[in-house]
Amino acid sequence: MTAETETPNDQPTASGEAHEPSAHQPTLTFADFNVRSEIVDSLAEKGITSPFPVQEETLPIALPGNDIIGQAKTGTGKTLGFGIPALQRVTAPGDEAYEQLQTPGAPQALIVAPTRELAVQVSQDIRDAGSKLGVRVATIYGGRAYEPQIEELDRGVEIVVGTPGRLIDLHRQKHLNLKHIRIVVLDEADEMLDLGFLPDVEKLLSFVPTVRQTMLFSATMPGPVVSMARRFMSRPTHISAADPFDEGVTKKDIRQVVYRAHQLDKDEMIARILQADGRGRTIIFTRTKRQADKLAQELISRGFAAGAIHGDLGQGAREQALRAFRNNKVDVLVATDVAARGIDVTDVTHVINLVCPEDDSMYLHRIGRTGRAGQKGTAVTFVDWEDMGRWKLINSAIGLGVPEPVETYSSSPHLFEDLDIPAGTKGRLPRHKRFKEGLAAEEIEDLGGPDSRNSRSSGRSGSGAGSKTGRSGRSRNRSRSTASEAPKDSASAGSAQPGEGGSSRRPRRRRRRRVSGGTTDS
Repeated sequence: MTAETETPNDQPTASGEAHEPSAHQPTLTFADFNVRSEIVDSLAEKGITSPFPVQEETLPIALPGNDIIGQAKTGTGKTLGFGIPALQRVTAPGDEAYEQLQTPGAPQALIVAPTRELAVQVSQDIRDAGSKLGVRVATIYGGRAYEPQIEELDRGVEIVVGTPGRLIDLHRQKHLNLKHIRIVVLDEADEMLDLGFLPDVEKLLSFVPTVRQTMLFSATMPGPVVSMARRFMSRPTHISAADPFDEGVTKKDIRQVVYRAHQLDKDEMIARILQADGRGRTIIFTRTKRQADKLAQELISRGFAAGAIHGDLGQGAREQALRAFRNNKVDVLVATDVAARGIDVTDVTHVINLVCPEDDSMYLHRIGRTGRAGQKGTAVTFVDWEDMGRWKLINSAIGLGVPEPVETYSSSPHLFEDLDIPAGTKGRLPRHKRFKEGLAAEEIEDLGGPDSRNSRSSGRSGSGAGSKTGRSGRSRNRSRSTASEAPKDSASAGSAQPGEGGSSRRPRRRRRRRVSGGTTDS
């Protein structure tokens, strides 16, 4: 039922490394690696003072300009491992040498990411680290209008973070100048391989100068990734920065519980789990888009601040949900696996699998969203009766020791005991605890692209989630549309009002039907 692997005698240090209490080792700071004082100060303002192990390994090699092949998972801190060297290699408008550049304002660093969400997250991390340097960072990806991205490039940037397809498009249109790139970073290269982006990545590498610094990071090293690295990198240094908190195939800081649950009782079980002591940001994984929408709406109706993210949402709605989650306006994100790719959000305390994952790899990838960097986490998996065979294979592969999950209901005493749920907790969040602002508090951005209309229409998946009133997003949207469709005066009734309700209406044709003795209107 419950599988926990913890080593309470080990205490994580400020740098994220676990040591025996008796072993005294000095804590390194970013200044010890000759990182610019402006970057050190910017990171300190964000509460980051000591590097993680992956950064300790990367910075001494990357800062002098050497190529790196790094094997590191998402969540180990690799973004600053390549972001800090990029910030130090570029020349910003405030630097003395800026006006001596051959083309001031042309990009000097290129970071390629497999997904929009990862590109946005990497950009934000680098902006935070370089906030005192005046370094301009542009985020380039598809699914939104070209014009704002082109205007940003025209104004001048030092670092470009983007996805392969849109980067190539803007380069072909001669809006993205890659002739002055000094440093290239390929982040999550194995993910780019899975998504079929390696040919585009190789094309991008052919556009940049041959004399440059190149860094490649990947959780795994499949053959095509290694082959590409050999062709495009110069005597790279290999580093392996596995998560220091990993222990075998399961993470020691994650409490893993598995239950055989009944479909009709899952919503009630989740609602009670979400009221567990110490529960913070939570990601719930579903198998289908419909499940994600349905569960998010159900949780909203129960008073929780929830939002859904899946492939059918427009880019604006997806970014709205992610921003709200990162900004703690919602603390429950219901997601499909594809939509969750590249999401790197810290302080996730709970991961819930609504249904059994497809295999052990997916299971480990999902639960790896919590228990990062020495933090404790909880992973809950529901297994349906028809998925028992699949679960037994997963359990055997990872050695969890739970081949037969116990049958569990929302009222089962062991559910409360296992997950620290206060006695007497019911399936609705009490009104005095509904203090999250909800998804509606995060403005949805009109991206102007081909999917902007879809963004608005599908934004109701969690729209207004978890507001203080506890009303569902669907009911609020319905009242909003009702108000917008009401005629301003009696004279306008029956005539189409341009721009109201998203489209103009044709007047209803009056049909006449015969009755005995004449005709009448209907």
